[in-house]
Amino acid sequence: MARARRTAPLDPHAPRLVTTALSALTAGLVDYAGLFPPAALAMPQAVAAYARHASGEDRAMLGRFVLPAARLDEFAAALDALPAALAPRAEAPWRLSVLAGAADAAALAAQRARLAPRVAIDTIEAKAESREQVRALAEALGAAYTVFVEVPVRDDPATLVAAVAAHGLRAKVRTGGVTADAFPAPAEVLRFLRRCHAAGVPFKATAGLHHPLRGEFALTYAPDAPRGTMHGFLNVFLAAALVQAGAPDDALLALLEERDAAAFTVTADGVRWRGTPIPAAALVAARAGFAGSFGSCSFDEPSRELHQLFPS
Repeated sequence: MARARRTAPLDPHAPRLVTTALSALTAGLVDYAGLFPPAALAMPQAVAAYARHASGEDRAMLGRFVLPAARLDEFAAALDALPAALAPRAEAPWRLSVLAGAADAAALAAQRARLAPRVAIDTIEAKAESREQVRALAEALGAAYTVFVEVPVRDDPATLVAAVAAHGLRAKVRTGGVTADAFPAPAEVLRFLRRCHAAGVPFKATAGLHHPLRGEFALTYAPDAPRGTMHGFLNVFLAAALVQAGAPDDALLALLEERDAAAFTVTADGVRWRGTPIPAAALVAARAGFAGSFGSCSFDEPSRELHQLFPS
């Protein structure tokens, strides 16, 4: 029997009141994945960076700490080494998104009990390429965690998104990587958004969304790094809001491909893109029930560039 889809907000800790459309869009938006390329920090450095971000002026934009299940012991050791002033507390726990599979269920439960109450393992990210793999994830992990299932998007993901919906899980799209061929085309991103919306499936994104707007950027932090076209997180998450609003494909593709910061105006009431209004209420609704977050190995980069685009 299909499990009912959860209807709770994607982030129950997100602020209920927002003062600007930009804060409506970006609250808890960036899941910190500093362990992963191209940053690839050691665990102590990544944990210390997350602690710094969690107490910084842009902390409202910070989401979960992302790590593989196999590194939870490392995480616990790095957590214990933090200065007391930076360590999480039971009344303000850190939340983890753990990369895991169905076979990790027992080990995850033990780690979850070990890390509580300072740390909450509440979200799992996993991959699936078949309906059977989706079902296995749901049976092993779906009752205890919010599970995001990464599905391939080069081909139409409709079948897998339908399976994710049938089991009450959520979807994940890989929006880039450290090579140019890791980035899906705008049309593939849009098709993924359409399939998720039609199936009533919330989603998150991962990789390649370091910058607010689409453009040409270095793909890694190496001095001689190759450059490629990267998606912008504003493009993707504003497009998600307009998918919910019923915008046509031609407008959505143009938004996903938009590179001009002058095309966007942000006020307390909403965002306007080339004459198309996106009210703050629509952004709140999109973030609450459809467009969750994105994983990034950098938090400084997206937050700094957002301030540069829209200085307060």
